[in-house]
Amino acid sequence: MTAPFSISHDPLSRRAFLRGTGVAFALPLLDAMRPAFAADDVKQTPRRMIAIQTNMGILPQFFFPEIAGRDFELTPYLQKLAAQREQFTVFSGTSHPGVTGAHAAEKCFLTGTPHPERGGFRNWVSLDQYAAELIGNRTRYPSLVLANSNEGSTLSYTRSGAPIPSEKSPKKLFQKLFVQGKPEEVAANVEALKQGRSLLDFVGEQSKRLNRSLSKSDQNRMDQYFTSVRDLEQRLASSESWEHQPKPVVSAKPPEDIDDAKAFVQRTRLFFDVIKLALETDSSRVISLFIDTTVIHNITHHGNRPEVLDELRRHEEGQFDALGGFLKSLSETKEEGDSLLDRTMVLYGTCMGSANSHSNVNLPALLAGGGFKHGQHLAFDQQNNYPLTNLFVSMLQRLGIETDQFSTGKGTFRGLEMV
Repeated sequence: MTAPFSISHDPLSRRAFLRGTGVAFALPLLDAMRPAFAADDVKQTPRRMIAIQTNMGILPQFFFPEIAGRDFELTPYLQKLAAQREQFTVFSGTSHPGVTGAHAAEKCFLTGTPHPERGGFRNWVSLDQYAAELIGNRTRYPSLVLANSNEGSTLSYTRSGAPIPSEKSPKKLFQKLFVQGKPEEVAANVEALKQGRSLLDFVGEQSKRLNRSLSKSDQNRMDQYFTSVRDLEQRLASSESWEHQPKPVVSAKPPEDIDDAKAFVQRTRLFFDVIKLALETDSSRVISLFIDTTVIHNITHHGNRPEVLDELRRHEEGQFDALGGFLKSLSETKEEGDSLLDRTMVLYGTCMGSANSHSNVNLPALLAGGGFKHGQHLAFDQQNNYPLTNLFVSMLQRLGIETDQFSTGKGTFRGLEMV
């Protein structure tokens, strides 16, 4: 199965790029581009994206506002974000087309790949990794893949559909971002990268000799392979240059990890603290965070029992309280006259509209920050849901990536406009 991704081309656009199966290359700055795009040479405003999924659903009656538009009343969960009311948009009546399978859908939150419950399922590339391919070379870390989990959870997938291992320790994440390795460790990392490039050279030469004996169709497949190899070589070279640059210095102390899975709200706060530092230091502009709440799975099947609903509501309100604190801290942190929240899209949502019924429609989701006109509730058809993947197209465009499709999304998100 091949994901239906396409790129809109403008022959004179500096951001245009050539595309082969599974890889994309940005075009160099050509002389023909200079007259029309001289402004592109000016330093661009950094745009960032954080995608967060909590995997056990969100009680819809405490999340969705009753009326659409800008005059909606904050629900109990959204009250936790009241300080940033004008800086987020809440969505209802949206879902990923064809994504079914109850809990199996958690692996598709950023990919939108249909029918994850079926045999032979192969995931598509996730939103964060698609973006990292195109803008990741601007920072030390093209992306940060994180999980508040004791399991092998992840939101991020490669173009081949392979899951990308996540960092599950806020303390190790802090060390990765801000603790400078010893000179011999840096040298060893650089040597490992060089060896990786030399191995690619070897594989490439062997493959070229093989290519001469192949059919035309197989040669085309090999050309696609060579393109992927060259892309990886460039990534390795970029990684090597970052190894020689000192890591940013921060005054914050590394967090101490919390092992108790039941303390997922407190663990999420630790991740948010380190993520904010990563954004402040521009260490990465693309971040995914999987919040594993499996520990409360049993009470998500509440059967509308009041005492169970109350317990579940307390857990979920804690999550929104943590999110509210994170958004507030981003809005209070300035960068060249803007706030970090102005420059950072924060997507928060879940793979199930109702964990009680294992429904994968009407997904509770919101988008904060990032330079959009917020302060609204965009309500769509509850029966025939609007594609949430269209939101991903809008988010990619906000990052400066020229595309009109992503996954099952065939256009930008209706009603969501940039500032």
